[in-house]
Amino acid sequence: MFDLLIKNGYIIDGSGQSRYKSDIGIKGEKIVFIGDSDDKNSKRIIDASGLIVSPGFIDAHTHHDGVLLNNPQHASSLRQGVTTEILGQDGLSYAPLSPDNYEIQRKYLGGILGNAPKNLDMSSVKAFRSHYHKKVSINTAYPVSHGALRMESVGFFDKPLEGKQLDHAKNLLNEGLSEGSVGLATGMSYHPNAWSNTEELIELCKVVRENNGVYITHLRDVNPERGFGGGGVPEALEIGRKSGVRVHFSHTRTSADNAGKVSEVLELIDEAKNEGVNCTLELYPYPTGSSFLLSNLPSWAHEGGPKNILERLNDKNSRKKIIESFKLNKKRRMDEVLLSYLPKNPELEGMTVSQLSKLRGISMGDLICDLLIEQDLQVGFWLIPPQSISIWKQLSKDAMEFLSRPDYMIGSDSIPIGNFPHPRAYGTFPRFVGRLRRQFGLISLEQMIQRISNNPAKTFNLKGRGSLKKDFFADIVIFDENKIIDTATYDDAKQFPVGIPYVIVNGSIAVNNEECTGVFAGQAVP
Repeated sequence: MFDLLIKNGYIIDGSGQSRYKSDIGIKGEKIVFIGDSDDKNSKRIIDASGLIVSPGFIDAHTHHDGVLLNNPQHASSLRQGVTTEILGQDGLSYAPLSPDNYEIQRKYLGGILGNAPKNLDMSSVKAFRSHYHKKVSINTAYPVSHGALRMESVGFFDKPLEGKQLDHAKNLLNEGLSEGSVGLATGMSYHPNAWSNTEELIELCKVVRENNGVYITHLRDVNPERGFGGGGVPEALEIGRKSGVRVHFSHTRTSADNAGKVSEVLELIDEAKNEGVNCTLELYPYPTGSSFLLSNLPSWAHEGGPKNILERLNDKNSRKKIIESFKLNKKRRMDEVLLSYLPKNPELEGMTVSQLSKLRGISMGDLICDLLIEQDLQVGFWLIPPQSISIWKQLSKDAMEFLSRPDYMIGSDSIPIGNFPHPRAYGTFPRFVGRLRRQFGLISLEQMIQRISNNPAKTFNLKGRGSLKKDFFADIVIFDENKIIDTATYDDAKQFPVGIPYVIVNGSIAVNNEECTGVFAGQAVP
């Protein structure tokens, strides 16, 4: 007797091989049968006639560490067919942290992770994982946060991590890996991560390699003089060469400045792969990204954490220096920034920095400082997409070309907080699987499913997941390949996709006829 039987569907099993028509029998959390079955052998039957039955989608990059703690239903991802997410991205997370450091970090990261609950035990990876295990709708995996390691070793300060402090960080990392962490994640645009140097990261990644974990990197563009080769791709590859660790590149894609130049983006990475450096990559299918406004402050302004940052913003001389730094920042123009999360003034969300600065009659630099003070540092934003439709179309085509490679997967980089979140929080997977696959025809559906299920399962060592096989966990998506599509847009992002009637997590139906069931069957994996 099965608990659930999925009949008459076309199975795409995650291997990249051609689909076939069959039934899937589920008992408890796992797949126990694939073949032709008698209808009478199951408590519940889903007729998947004409539909695709595939492994659950695995989101390789999210910022939902706080969001899931506040909203365990998590419909924005679940309704896309996502059954597993990799948290802890960009080294912006909560473990391992002492109670005092957790309070510092939850305030510092409020503009990207949301307002996480107070007084949670985040002292270890084991404790972190316990807050999500069978308490949320999806599975979660966690790479140790580089930022947390630095805070626990040298505090929220621009200090070298070496000697006894480095040994302490390595011990914390080793402990986290033994407790179920999948690797180490850092973001070299963010603090305290950006105060590191290449040598520190090589030493930490030796521990990751010894535990068969993966190094996940948002590339360095802050304090580039501290990174091998000026940071960026050269530094990440040097870390891979010197430590032997597997390197996973976050959100590696083209932008409006280099649209159509896919091979140039990947040139150094492909050379290193030929030398034996093990690399994987991810991307999302949109022309611009989002982040938290606090990250735009110059490196020195972050010293000491939130309390000191607010003091500097309120100090006349320090504020002047901060505003001057915005003018020198070549990577981000403030007139291209739209404010997506202002928790104390949600009525201002959806306005651009330039629009609001004109309304208040102050400079954009002064506005940014004022907003950070007014919102207690919690400000989220996204970058306005290009006006040129031809550039946008080229970037979409580039995204499909990237995903056609066997070393790629999907990471939404989702930040779903605020009234105007970036549309990737609601539309990433159906945009790839539906809209862009049909538009460009550069990759088969079978290959697409392999990239977004089996690839991340292998990369992050998610045992028993990422494929439809007997004795694997029953993480399953049932969708219509001709109707699946995203509906989220930049101006109206909180719109669910269509064409995904069923999502199953660990054998439990989490989405039934495009409605969330309220079942929290997600596990802390692997």
